[in-house]
Amino acid sequence: MKTNTTPIWFVLAIALAAGVWFAEKHFSSTAPKTETLLAGLRAAEVTALEIIPAGERKISLIRTNQTWVITDPFDFPAQTVPVESLLVGLEKLSPALRLTAADMKSHPNVDAEFGFENPQYTLDVTAGGQSWHLRIGNKTAPGDAVYVRLVGGAGAFVTDVNWLPLLPRNAVAWRDTSLIAATSTVDWIVITNGAKVIELRADPTNHLWRILRGLPTSARADSSVIAAALQQLRSGHITRFVTDDPKTDLSTFGLQPAELDVWLGRGTNYLDAIHLGKESVENPGQIFARREGWNSVLTVAKESLLPWRGGVNDFRDAHLMEVSTNVTAIEVHGENSFTLTPRGTNGWQVVGETYPVDSRSVQDFLRLLGSLQVSEYVKDVVTGTDLQNFGLATNTRSITLRYGNGATNSFQFGLADTNKVLVKRSDEDFVYAIAPEYADALPQFGWKFREHQLWNFNVTNVAAITLHQDGKTRKIIRNATHWALAPGSQGIVDNTGLEETTKLLSNVAAALWVTNTAVAAELFGFNTNALQVNFEMKTGETNTLDFGAEIQTQAGPSAFAAVTLDGERWTFVFPPVLYQLVPAYLTLSNGPH
Repeated sequence: MKTNTTPIWFVLAIALAAGVWFAEKHFSSTAPKTETLLAGLRAAEVTALEIIPAGERKISLIRTNQTWVITDPFDFPAQTVPVESLLVGLEKLSPALRLTAADMKSHPNVDAEFGFENPQYTLDVTAGGQSWHLRIGNKTAPGDAVYVRLVGGAGAFVTDVNWLPLLPRNAVAWRDTSLIAATSTVDWIVITNGAKVIELRADPTNHLWRILRGLPTSARADSSVIAAALQQLRSGHITRFVTDDPKTDLSTFGLQPAELDVWLGRGTNYLDAIHLGKESVENPGQIFARREGWNSVLTVAKESLLPWRGGVNDFRDAHLMEVSTNVTAIEVHGENSFTLTPRGTNGWQVVGETYPVDSRSVQDFLRLLGSLQVSEYVKDVVTGTDLQNFGLATNTRSITLRYGNGATNSFQFGLADTNKVLVKRSDEDFVYAIAPEYADALPQFGWKFREHQLWNFNVTNVAAITLHQDGKTRKIIRNATHWALAPGSQGIVDNTGLEETTKLLSNVAAALWVTNTAVAAELFGFNTNALQVNFEMKTGETNTLDFGAEIQTQAGPSAFAAVTLDGERWTFVFPPVLYQLVPAYLTLSNGPH
C-alpha cells in the first residue's frame, strides 16, 4: 500500500513547489531591488572625475557653474553631454555577478588574469565628501562582460560591456569644440576691431536691437541679422587645437592684440568672448582664434565669423520703416494728399471720398512700406544746410503711419535722380537713399485704392450686348438658351464663347487704375472709332466698357479701358488674362457687319 502511494505524494510535492514558485514570480507585491555597483552615487552630485585610460595621460575634470572643465592634461571646457552620459551610466551600473574574496583566492594570479594589474581604465569619482575608485579589467572569455574592481572592497564584479564606450580614450575626445558657450540669453554685444568699437544692445521691452556705439548717435539694428550671426557663432566649431602652452607668443597668431574681439553678455554680466587673429598660411580659410579665459590657440573656419567682421552699417536695420498690424491711419502728403483710415472690421476708406476702397490694395501698400530697403546710408549727421541741399528742408512729400497706441512712424522724400531717392525718417537724424523703383511704386493718389471690381451681375440677367467700333454697330440678344443677332445686325455669333466671355466679364476687376478723369482721353487711345461694349440688363441698366490703346504688360498683351462709376470716368488697365477674349468674341474688326 505504501509502495503504491509514494509516487503520488512525490508528484503532489513537485506541483506544490511549482505553485509556490509561480505565485512568488507573478504575484509578488514588491519588485526585487536592483543592486548598483557604486552605492549612493548620484550623477547630478558629482563634482570631480579622474580617468586614466591604459597607455594615455590622466584626464581630470571638475564641475563649475553647471559646466565641466578639463584641468589635466590642459585647461579647457569639456563637452557636457558625454561627461554626464558616463556619470548616469555609472549611477545605474549594476553587477551581473559578484566574485567574493574566496572566489578570487581560487585564482593563483588573479590581478593579471582579471586585468586589474594593468587595467583598461582607472576611474576616480568624487561627489561631496564621498568618492569611488574603480579599476576596469579584462573582458570575460565570451567578450560580453568585463571584470570590475571597486578599490577598497573585497572581491570583484562582472558587468556587461555596454557602458564601456562611454569612456574617453583621451582628453581630446571630450574637449569642447564650440566657439562660445551655448547661451541664448545674450542681450548685449561689443565688437572691437582695432580702435573701432561697435556696441549692440537689445531693448528689454520689445527685444529689438539697437546700435549704441559705432555711429554718431544710436540707430536701429537689424535684429534678424544679429540673431543669424549669433546662431552661426553658436553652431560654429573649432577645427584644430594649435597649442595649449600658456607661455606661447600670441602675437605670432595675430592674437596679441587680437584683430577682432566679440564680447557677449547679459545685463551687467559678461558671458563669453572669442578673439580672432591672422589667417593660417598653412590652412587658407582658417583663422587663429582664442576663447576668452583660456590659453589654447585654435583655428576656426573664416566663414563662420564673417558676419562679425563687417562694418557698423552691416548691423543696421535696412528697412526704412516698421509696419505693425494696428495701423489707424495712413497719411500721404504731397501734391495730391490723402488719408486712409480703417472702416469696419476689415475695410478701409479714403477720408472725404465715397467710393469703396480695395482692402487688398491697402494691405499691399502696407507690405510695400514694410519692405522698403535702404540702398545707401547717405549721411549720419546732417545740418540745416544739408537738409536744404538734400531737398528735405520742406515737407514736399511724406508718408505717415499712425497707430492705436498713439505712436507714429513717418518718412519724408527729398531729391531724386535716376539712381536714388533721398529720404529721412522724422525720428532720426540720418539721411538714407532708396532705389527709385521703390519710390515710384508708392501710390500718390487716393483713388488708386478704389475697389477694383467694376460690377457684379448674373449673366442670366443680360438682355443684350451691343458693340460699337469704327462707326459700326452689332447687337446680340440673349434668349433663354442661346445668343442671336438682333434684326439688322450681321456677323457670326459663337454661342459658347460669348456665353463664357460674358460670365467672366460679369464681375471683371481692373488690373490697375490709371486715372479718374476723362481729360486727355486720346492719350490712352479712346476715340469714336474705338471699341465700346454695352451689357444691357433686363432691368434697363447698362454697363459700358470703352477700350483704348493696346499695351504690353508683364502678364501679357492688354489694353487701356474706361468705365463710368458714380458719375466719374475711370481709366484702368484691363486684366491681361481676360483681354484675349475681347478680340475673339467682342469686336467688329473681322467679318461682315
